[in-house]
Amino acid sequence: MTDETSTMVDVSTLYIVPTPIGNLGDITQRALEILQQVDIIAAEDTRHTGKLLSHFGITTRTFALHDHNEQQKADVLIEKLVNGQNIALVSDAGTPLISDPGYHLVTRCRQAGVKVVPLPGPCAVITALSASGLPSDRFSFEGFLPPKSKGRRDKFMEIASDPRTMIFYESPHRIMDTLEDMLAVLGEERQVVLARELTKTYESIHGAPLGELIPWLNEDSNRVRGEMVLLVAGHRAEKNDLPPEATKAVALLAKELPLKKAAAIAAELYGVKKNALYKWGLESLEQ
Repeated sequence: MTDETSTMVDVSTLYIVPTPIGNLGDITQRALEILQQVDIIAAEDTRHTGKLLSHFGITTRTFALHDHNEQQKADVLIEKLVNGQNIALVSDAGTPLISDPGYHLVTRCRQAGVKVVPLPGPCAVITALSASGLPSDRFSFEGFLPPKSKGRRDKFMEIASDPRTMIFYESPHRIMDTLEDMLAVLGEERQVVLARELTKTYESIHGAPLGELIPWLNEDSNRVRGEMVLLVAGHRAEKNDLPPEATKAVALLAKELPLKKAAAIAAELYGVKKNALYKWGLESLEQ
């Protein structure tokens, strides 16, 4: 691996540049060099990015690219790139495209044969996961949860048996409602970590079973302020847990066959013990 300590930008290139999620000291030297040298910085909020650029003495002109105009403005930027200019894409904080604008622009660049160069850097998802104490070998980032209770509960039903660590973004004004919905679906024993104000002065990373986390948050309103990452431990199968596909098969087959025969067929299909499926059928299905 080569050790390159200086950066020269290429023409006709889109650079994906992560910016700090709180602590300005987290920006990389390479990010600063790219932002200084490119022709244009495409920013989610030019005023917000302007403060960052001013702090580091960067005078590169900015171009507004956000959720409401990205599809329309992507072609404008593609034309500039094709004509030899280079552009840096930034969001308000963290890595662009991770629940932030940029997907349509990057996709259009790939389609047009424009070079896309990603820089490593700050990302709230990975920062929270690394310090959560939850399994990190397999995880799924799910973005923001639905705003309505039914949508959230449907989402929690969907992930209830998923063994991976699940990661969400959530806002302070919805966090308690979200946790109550989660409690109703996943139960009070499910381990949850709330990472708040990461890299900032009042950073807090607190994990507990849901039944303990909710009362802890209710004790102090300061504990539900700021930008949040919510991490949920994956489902841990007990020894006697049966695959939902197998029990569903038993239920369907038992409508046409004796329960013992239905359990035997499902057991062969899904590689589980037929006696366990037969017992489940006796306890769960109306005979």
